[in-house]
Amino acid sequence: MLDNYGGYMVAFAGHKYAARSTAAFVANSTYTVTSFTLVLEFTKGRQQHLHWKRDGCVKCSGSSSFVCLHNRDCAIKTNSCKTHGGTVDCSLRIQLAFSGMDKHLSVLNSWYEAQNLGQYSLYGLYSNLKDSLTRQYNKFF
Repeated sequence: MLDNYGGYMVAFAGHKYAARSTAAFVANSTYTVTSFTLVLEFTKGRQQHLHWKRDGCVKCSGSSSFVCLHNRDCAIKTNSCKTHGGTVDCSLRIQLAFSGMDKHLSVLNSWYEAQNLGQYSLYGLYSNLKDSLTRQYNKFF
């Protein structure tokens, strides 16, 4: 839920012994963070921890719509979001990555590659296609 104080999300996993992440800021009336990577950490195949990987603010540079929050999250000014009359798509994106070892003691290290996962996302392609088709459709009516 979002209010003037902001919205946060927490990840949970497990049955009898649950793992819980720390709270991650998502949005308030001023800023919206749209991209997250949730790292699932395993020891001998058993999930031990959940944590949000912070990518810093490298992706923020070059656009006046973005701002760096606390030197760890790249956020969009909420009034720049399409849902608030702006031009930026502020849909929430969550990537999953893995760390630790599986039950056969093979290393799980996809979290080191998490920053590269976005380039393989179909979301941007779908979003651009949807916008293109919508614009073409609106020209006829």
